[in-house]
Amino acid sequence: MDGRPEQDPYIEHRRLLFATAYRMLGSVADAEDVLQDAWVAWSTADRDAVHHPKAYLVRTVTNLSLNRLTSARATRETYVGPWLPEPLLTSPDIATETELADTVSLAMMVVLETLSPVERAVFMLREVFGYSHAEIAETLGRPEPTVRQIAHRARRHVQARRPRFDADEARRRQVTARFMRACAGGDVNAVMELLAPDVTAWSDGGGKVTAARRPVHGVDHVARWIVGFLAKPALAGLTMEPAVINGELGLLATLDGHTVGALSFDLDGGHIANLRLQVNPDKLSGLTSVNGLA
Repeated sequence: MDGRPEQDPYIEHRRLLFATAYRMLGSVADAEDVLQDAWVAWSTADRDAVHHPKAYLVRTVTNLSLNRLTSARATRETYVGPWLPEPLLTSPDIATETELADTVSLAMMVVLETLSPVERAVFMLREVFGYSHAEIAETLGRPEPTVRQIAHRARRHVQARRPRFDADEARRRQVTARFMRACAGGDVNAVMELLAPDVTAWSDGGGKVTAARRPVHGVDHVARWIVGFLAKPALAGLTMEPAVINGELGLLATLDGHTVGALSFDLDGGHIANLRLQVNPDKLSGLTSVNGLA
């Protein structure tokens, strides 16, 4: 014994708990709210009756997230324009852990959004955190055979939609630098050279700021939309710099010292196949500091 006081289990596992809530909800703000509610539940719990604090906390966060996600579905049906997950600044180290980075990439978060809340919880606990079917059944209060069926269905769904694009970091750095230069120079042709023929761009303004209300398709349309968007007078003085966003290198946009957007993309054969621009000011809190994820 080193004489130091034992760390509270909530503090000890907070990184895991945040990662659980964030992957469930796709929202930094909602994940933080869930952790606050979990802390209240933990602080009032009968500690003598909690034999496995980590399991108790994960179960609490998962079920709180399930409740919030179920209610959020109705809200998202009336969302203005495309809905994208909240981006998160992550440590550069996460990008070298391919499997971990994949589970938190914005491309994967979009896929997870197509699962039902329960499917999402089961997939995350099983495939991301490695819990057994029995442990998940206990967490969700469902029979183990049912959990096995849900896990199989969710895994098959994700595998069919899982993005399969370039993971070469050197190539991503090169494309990111070229794209940044092309955008800064307002060079439509240079932007077009970096785009895949079937490129699609999504922008999430949430009705709060100007953004495309529908996905933009095709090299010419996407390139002109990007350059036109950046040329708006309100964005004069905008700067972009590389940043690790959700485990992958992307671009962070700042204006007058404030973060105003994040751009992430998927590569296919060295060209940008999917591009996601998050500019909803309510969804930028995860870009102010580097977050740890379990």
